[in-house]
Amino acid sequence: MKWLTLVIKYRLWLGIALLALAIFTNVQAGFWPSFVLYLAAVVLIVGHFVFGPMRLIQECMETGDMEAAKKVLSSIWFPALLIKPIRSVYYTVKGNLDMVDQNYEGAEANLKKSQELMGDGTGLMGSQMKQAEGANKLQLGMLAMQKGDNKQAESYIRGAIRSGLPDKENEAAAYLQLSSIMINKREFRAGKEYFRKAKGLKPTTQQIKDQIKQMEKYITRMPG
Repeated sequence: MKWLTLVIKYRLWLGIALLALAIFTNVQAGFWPSFVLYLAAVVLIVGHFVFGPMRLIQECMETGDMEAAKKVLSSIWFPALLIKPIRSVYYTVKGNLDMVDQNYEGAEANLKKSQELMGDGTGLMGSQMKQAEGANKLQLGMLAMQKGDNKQAESYIRGAIRSGLPDKENEAAAYLQLSSIMINKREFRAGKEYFRKAKGLKPTTQQIKDQIKQMEKYITRMPG
């Protein structure tokens, strides 16, 4: 739907142009002939500030064009005006981009902001929000592990699994991280169990497959 992408990309400027046209029509022909133009202008301008260009950012993230994603994200001048679910996604994306730039402090701050905005929700949107919450907690857990805070990491990752994760790749990553934490705590039986769960999901992501192969070399020699 290329036309929709173009509308979202230029929504604000289209709204401003329609507003100017509406004012001109109002002066020349009166209010009612300009009413539809006013309405369209308001919908476009309000939509820009309330919903933002998140569809454009999603397309950039899916294609791996992080620079384009940053550019689109910077076009959101007033994130506080975004509706709550969109604002949560906004901070999640900011956190992900910070992680790409290895700005871990910024990533943690933005992911926590996103986490605070996520409610319980109901229905399909609630289910999607819970999965997003799970993925968010998993990232926070991984950040905590990088900082050496295994206690906080374990809390986040367990919370991620409880909330639900969007796919088996994320689930496998969560169980692998828990396995590593348990092994570091010398709780070898639990570590092995989480490793088996991760392996049983049969992830296809190469990085996760490599981690499983590396752990498999020594985990069978552990007691428990």
